[in-house]
Amino acid sequence: MRFKLVICCLLAVLASNTTAFAQNGRKGRNRVISADFRKEKGPLSQMFKECIGAGRANEGLRADWQQQLRVTKEECGFKYIRMHGLLTDDMAVYREDRNGNPVYNYQYIDALYDNIIETGMKPFVELGFMPSALASGDKTIFWWRGNVTPPKDYSKWEGLIKDLTLHFTERYGAEEVKTWYFEVWNEPNLDGFWAGSQADYFKLYKHAATAIKSVNAQYKVGGPGTAGAAWEPEMIEYCQKNGVPLDFISTHSYGVDQGFLDEFGSAGTVLSKDRLSVSRDVINSRKEISNSTMPNLELHYTEWSSSYTPSDPIHDSYHQAPYILEKMKQVGKTANSMSYWVFTDIFEEAAPRVTPFHGGFGLMNTQGIKKPAYHAFSFMNKLGETELQNSDSLSWVCKSSNGDMQVLLWDFSYTLPAKVNNQDYYVKDLPSKSKGKVTVELSGIPAGDYYLETYKIGYKQNDPYTAYYQLNKPSQLTREQVAFLKKQTDGSPLSSELIKIGASGQFKKEVPLRENDVCLFSLRKLP
Repeated sequence: MRFKLVICCLLAVLASNTTAFAQNGRKGRNRVISADFRKEKGPLSQMFKECIGAGRANEGLRADWQQQLRVTKEECGFKYIRMHGLLTDDMAVYREDRNGNPVYNYQYIDALYDNIIETGMKPFVELGFMPSALASGDKTIFWWRGNVTPPKDYSKWEGLIKDLTLHFTERYGAEEVKTWYFEVWNEPNLDGFWAGSQADYFKLYKHAATAIKSVNAQYKVGGPGTAGAAWEPEMIEYCQKNGVPLDFISTHSYGVDQGFLDEFGSAGTVLSKDRLSVSRDVINSRKEISNSTMPNLELHYTEWSSSYTPSDPIHDSYHQAPYILEKMKQVGKTANSMSYWVFTDIFEEAAPRVTPFHGGFGLMNTQGIKKPAYHAFSFMNKLGETELQNSDSLSWVCKSSNGDMQVLLWDFSYTLPAKVNNQDYYVKDLPSKSKGKVTVELSGIPAGDYYLETYKIGYKQNDPYTAYYQLNKPSQLTREQVAFLKKQTDGSPLSSELIKIGASGQFKKEVPLRENDVCLFSLRKLP
């Protein structure tokens, strides 16, 4: 009954947020954000930085990938990282001798995971795809040929997963590996990613889960890692009926209205007009879990973004930043993690890309230029650990234990014209229109001297694509152009000033707001 009550409350919040989003859109010219330093809502959900995605494991052996990950970890605070291709042939994990006996090799995995752990992060281990020597067929996906067929021998598959889990335990220690997550496969409900049936996937999962738990019963394993929030009740029912271990549900969602897999962007994606796209899937997933025989399972969205193709220019646009913030605000604490797909454009599903901005998934482009999406996460990471009461649905007001205070606010305006797709629209120079002004009114602040820093994302502010467009979109960037774009988009404060909060504890600031602007105000208390 308690879980049903939680879901009812979550759905009610969604309904009220839908109204609030509409009201904010209509009344943007009179928008007021008010909060009292003394009135706490509770701990700020940290699920936005629990996990981040990456393309494939082998790309993680590159020096530039590793350097970008270190910067992203430092500024955005992500804890886990998930990627495809840990077991594919380019990682040299599995072969068989002349007698058909398995031969294991983990040198490349060790190099990858050692670096991740040294960076201060942990693996969210995706087990896939199938080593060709263990595969039952030759069907592959992507330029790097990830084999998507079931194993030719499920006992050998189980043996591989058990040996790999033992290796992790010996190398990193059981206490460390207990904090990891093991996810079996990726999007098996799509023919492109899994050549077998649902029953075949459940069999694959059962053997993998058995292998992992045989090494340590406290290791966490889950799935099904499906596209479009599919197979969740079926997964739970299968594991419950067959006594198969299941510690979490994982799935994916993207905010477009057509199809699932489009690595070249040839279908012409269209951003969904539904203000609750993605987040409604998350709420429904939690509802399915709560109504199941395993109501306490963790929920991890191991992929999500505005679009499922690495050729969608919305990923490069300043529109992406408020989109991200809106989804994170809507989801709240419903999911244990929301893993944005992905942190870097060093990503080769459709082969290495040759232009600096091509609609790649990444928070950074190949050269390490930070996109607006990157700053959305870095701004969230600047928020204090305690959220304050605040009726505005497009903002957070927070405070830190040291007395600092932060206000993160945004506007999300859907500007995509009817019958126009993302690939034709978000490649343009898109000046934003005024949304009037926002007044921030804070009260109850302890008296003293504060350092006020103002940060922004928007049109021509931390907006590398527009700057690139105005350079006439060169197919290759010179060193000077890269340095210029990095300087323009480094996320530094737009302004800094000393202010004094008097005995009244009041702070008020009125700021102009444009379509799809993001503003962060940071009040740092001086000693």
